[in-house]
Amino acid sequence: MKALWIASAFAVMLSITIPAAAHHSMAGFDRTQNKSLTGTVVEFKWANPHSWIELAVPQDNGKTVHWNVEMTAPGYLARAGWKRTTVSAGDKVTVVVNPLITGEPGGLFVSIQLPDGKVLTQRGELGAKGKGKAK
Repeated sequence: MKALWIASAFAVMLSITIPAAAHHSMAGFDRTQNKSLTGTVVEFKWANPHSWIELAVPQDNGKTVHWNVEMTAPGYLARAGWKRTTVSAGDKVTVVVNPLITGEPGGLFVSIQLPDGKVLTQRGELGAKGKGKAK
């Protein structure tokens, strides 16, 4: 009976931890590449478990491609000096991402240059030497 209880507990633990590990995998992003995107914010989603920026990026052919940029959780962003109003729809920004390895228009957030010229990361504002500092 004790063995059955241990096996059941182990199965429950696996059912919780495997989806969590899969959810947080960075395997879909090319972390060796940075891609700079200049465009207009369509939406900034301040939500758990991840915040997102949807960015409309004009192309040379006159078309616009919508990029989805995954960020960290709002709690981490808030500790780095972000607010839910830091980025708003209509803002003209430049976002640096680690692109998706599939080539689809999406990526993992690295930094953003706001309309006022300030550059932010998920760890805070970039200082003169390029190191993040929380405000």
